[in-house]
Amino acid sequence: MTDLHCIILAAGKGTRMKSDKPKVMAPLAGIPLVKHVVTACESLGPKTIVTVIADGMDDVAKAVAPHKMAIQQKQLGTGDAAKAAMPALKGTKGHILILLGDVPLVTHPTLEALVEAARETGLAMLAMDIADPTGYGRVLTEDNFVTEIIEEKDASPEQKSVTLVNAGIFCADAKKLEGWLNALKPENAQKEYYLTDIVKIAAKDGIKCEYVEGPEHELRGINSRSQLAEAEGELQNFLRARALHEGATLLDPMTTYFSMDTQLGRDVVVEPNVFFGPGVTVADNATIHAFSHLEGVKIGEGASVGPFARIRPHSEIGAGATIGNFVEVNRSTVKAGAKSKHVSYLGDATIGEKSNIGAGTVIANYDGFNKQETTIGKGVFIGSNSTVVAPLTVGDGAYIGAGSTVTTNVPADALAVARSRSVVRDGWAETYRTKKQTEKEKK
Repeated sequence: MTDLHCIILAAGKGTRMKSDKPKVMAPLAGIPLVKHVVTACESLGPKTIVTVIADGMDDVAKAVAPHKMAIQQKQLGTGDAAKAAMPALKGTKGHILILLGDVPLVTHPTLEALVEAARETGLAMLAMDIADPTGYGRVLTEDNFVTEIIEEKDASPEQKSVTLVNAGIFCADAKKLEGWLNALKPENAQKEYYLTDIVKIAAKDGIKCEYVEGPEHELRGINSRSQLAEAEGELQNFLRARALHEGATLLDPMTTYFSMDTQLGRDVVVEPNVFFGPGVTVADNATIHAFSHLEGVKIGEGASVGPFARIRPHSEIGAGATIGNFVEVNRSTVKAGAKSKHVSYLGDATIGEKSNIGAGTVIANYDGFNKQETTIGKGVFIGSNSTVVAPLTVGDGAYIGAGSTVTTNVPADALAVARSRSVVRDGWAETYRTKKQTEKEKK
C-alpha cells in the first residue's frame, strides 16, 4: 500500500513490567514485542514506518531498524507520542496507521480491515468486546459509529459497565491527522494528550469514526509479566500448530518451544522438551531428540541432534551428521556425515565430512583473551578424552589417540599421541593393601 504510512508508539518504560528495559523490548517467541508490530506493519507494504521512542532507547532503535525513528521528549500521553512522529511524515498523502508497540499479536487481516474502513470514512479504530474491560478505555457508540472513548480513570460507573473497549490502534486520513493531533488538550485526570480524543475532534470536521471489532487474543496489550506469559502461551500454540500443519512431527507439542523464525522441514521429528531459539532452520528428515537447545543454527537433511545437546549461534550441522547427548557446538561447522556422539565441546571449529569425534573430546578454543579456530579434515578419528588446543589443523584421515592433548598441527593420515606412557607394576596393589592394613592395626 504505497499510500499507507505507519506510526508505532514505543516510548513507554518498563515500570509496570518491573523492568529496567523498555516494555516493548520484552521478548515474545524470541523477538522483542515491538519487532512483532514492525513485522505486522511490513506485511501491509507501507511506504513509511516511524517508531516513536524515548531519548536513550538505543536498543529499541536497533530493533526497529532500518525504519525511521522519532523521539518523544516527555511522556505526555499517546496523542503527544503520535504528534512526535508527524515531522517524519510531513506532506504525506493517503492514510496513517497508528499502532502500539505493546500489542504484538495483531494480524495482517485485522489491520487490513481497519485500513479499508478508514479509506471509507477518514477515521477508524480497532475495538474488542471483552467480558472484563477493567483497565481499558470504554468505546461509546451511536449508530455503529464511535462517539467518544473514555479512559477508565475518567469514566463514570455507568460508562465502566461498557464492554466494548479501545485497542489503541487507529487509522486516519493523513492530511487531517496532524490538525487533529494539534487540537488535543490535556483535559483529563492524567493531564495527558489522549490520542483517543481525535474521535471528538474529527466529529467537528464532519468525519465519523468507524470501529472494526477484532479478536481479543490479537488486541490485548502487554502490561505485566503475567500478560506476557499469556501471550507467549497463545503464540506458542499457534507456532506448534503451524509446524504440525507444515509436516513436522512433534511428539509432545506442549513441551516444544519455538521462535517466530523457526523453520522445520518436512518429516522432521522433534522429541519432547526441545527449545528453538532465534535463527534455527532444520532441513527435511532431521531428528531433534529430547531436551535439546538450539539457537542460530542450520541443521542439514537427515541430521540427528541430541538428546541433551546444545547448539549455539553461528553453527551449521551438515546432512546426515550426528550431534549426540551432552554435546555442545558453538560457532562451528560439522560437515556431512560427521559424528560427535557423546559429551564433547566443539568451539570455533570446522569438522570435516565423516570425521568421528570421540567421547569427552574438548576443542580448547579460548586462550583467556581470544577465540582461536580449529580445522579438522575429512575422515579424521579423534579418540576419547582428547583435548585439541586451538589454533591448529588436523589433516584428512588423521588419527588422534585417546587421552591425547594435541597442541600442534597433525598432517594428513598421521597418528598423533600426546600422553604419558602407561606403566604396569605386577603385584603392586596387593603389597600396598597389606602395608596399609598393617599400619592401621598398629594404631
